[in-house]
Amino acid sequence: MKKRLAILASGGGSNADNILNYFKESDKVEVVLLACNKPGAGAFDVAKKWNVPTYALTKENFKESNDFLYFLQKLDVEWVILAGFLWKVPGALVEAFPQRIINIHPALLPNYGGKGMYGHFVHEAVHAAGEKESGITIHFVNEHYDEGAVIFQAKATIDPSDGPHEIEMKVRRLEIEHFPKVIDAIL
Repeated sequence: MKKRLAILASGGGSNADNILNYFKESDKVEVVLLACNKPGAGAFDVAKKWNVPTYALTKENFKESNDFLYFLQKLDVEWVILAGFLWKVPGALVEAFPQRIINIHPALLPNYGGKGMYGHFVHEAVHAAGEKESGITIHFVNEHYDEGAVIFQAKATIDPSDGPHEIEMKVRRLEIEHFPKVIDAIL
């Protein structure tokens, strides 16, 4: 029996695309839904490319009610994967999927995490601090931003000449290389 995954995204969907490509011929994993909270985001195009059903998240159906949770339960979703998803996950969803919601963060937590620390903001902060390394953290989601138990980290060396864009590209390579493999290992 295949594990049933739902992917949540907020933007272009590049991590979702990478996950869908990785599991495209899997006999143990099936992505049954891609949900996105930004109308017209590229994540919807990724879902169409892979023929995966979509769900448009709103504050009402995600934060102010349990509509999305009930929808996941109706689909028999077993795992929720946050792939560039920027909203805080409601407590009811965390409780319904204990240690079964996985997030990827573009820094080495606990540093550069928390509300407002995503995407280019993280890489700009890492650069401004003069860090010598950055990386990714894959972790379980709890009721707080970026504070769930760490599953996996990978590091990249930052050269003195690297700006935020170069840091982002190094981190992005780590995301592509590791995120689907770590999900696979956990499942």
